Amino acid sequence: MTTLASIANARLPRWLLGDAWPVVAGQPALAAITLAHGNVQAVMPMAGAPVPDAWDVQGAPVLPGFVDAHTHLDKTFTLPRMRHVQPGLLGAIDAMMTDRLGWTAADVHQRASRALRWAHEAGAVHVRSHVDWWEPDSTPVAWDVLAALAEQWKGRIRLEQVSLVKLTLFQELAQARKFARLVAATGPHALLGAFVHSVNWDENALRNVFIAAGEAGLDVDLHVDEELNPGAQGLAATARILRETGFTGRVVCGHTCSLAAQPEKLALETLDAAAQAPITLVSLPITNLLLQDAVTGRTPRLRGLTLLKEARARGIPLLIATDNVQDPFCRVGSYDPLEAFSAGVLAAQLDQPFDTWSDALCRADWLQRTPAPAPSLIGAAADLVIFHDADAWGWPSRSARRTVLRRGVPLTPSHERPIP
Repeated sequence: MTTLASIANARLPRWLLGDAWPVVAGQPALAAITLAHGNVQAVMPMAGAPVPDAWDVQGAPVLPGFVDAHTHLDKTFTLPRMRHVQPGLLGAIDAMMTDRLGWTAADVHQRASRALRWAHEAGAVHVRSHVDWWEPDSTPVAWDVLAALAEQWKGRIRLEQVSLVKLTLFQELAQARKFARLVAATGPHALLGAFVHSVNWDENALRNVFIAAGEAGLDVDLHVDEELNPGAQGLAATARILRETGFTGRVVCGHTCSLAAQPEKLALETLDAAAQAPITLVSLPITNLLLQDAVTGRTPRLRGLTLLKEARARGIPLLIATDNVQDPFCRVGSYDPLEAFSAGVLAAQLDQPFDTWSDALCRADWLQRTPAPAPSLIGAAADLVIFHDADAWGWPSRSARRTVLRRGVPLTPSHERPIP
């Protein structure tokens, strides 16, 4: 398939168009997208726009390629070989600790490669994976495997990897610095990370994470407060430590479920503090809806969702991501970020998901130290996802059939609609 020259009648989301874009019958005017050399050259309203050799998508919703900001490629697809998993987060950890004893480089490579193929077909261009790192003096087998996969997938998916280390292993600053040096030596796609939970809470250890990361020039990605304990304080402490230390990197905080269980005043004060820090939040609706308030034989009363609307109202960058797929933490999943997004739309009652919230699938710059002042397709790679059977009102419903463009060239998995 040759590279497309242009796309006509594309329905782009409001967040990608700017205030000056014309509105027709209360909706953004359809767009003409001109491509050149694999990049987006221009985006113009259809009215009066010359669109030679255009593929007319007839008003189909179109988005930039997806960013899946929080996955676990080391754990993925392990569920079929596990006999029984106790409900809840800690039960899943116990099951995973047993299974990982048998991991080999070939095993991890096979499972993670399958995940990346699925993500690629779904439209993901950027995937970040956490890697369990339990031993202070040895590198996990999965760490080197993912570093190799990052190189193999270069040009198709940007694969980043995060060291998922339990917080107590950062109690000594010397050990924290050792972790940071090992991560930094992996390359610019690697980040320092930690598991921050009330069962291992240690504020000094958390401070050491940022000291060591700052010295090594690393960004940080944390599992934070993945629980419904109103006393969890990881996010609040992170915002305070960032202010006190002057850490200049980007900090991504995944989960933050405890905000939903805290008194309203306390939760909002924590978000106010996070809004003043270089923090991006990542919500993981599918896994947290399955794990939180999980008891055998009992319907959950509480839901494991962070405060998406309140975070957005404060200007905090917010992404929605896949998390675990077919492992003891989450028995379902497909590495289609839109599946997690759809769960979030329902669980959080998100209005206008296409026009207002779909940026939570696409803003890879929200993982960078300095996010872009305004998103734009112009000049970016022509990595686009076109939803032929959907419309902007009902999206993400009817989004299964789609065309994925990579640098203007369509992928053609069997489920996609052929291009005329």
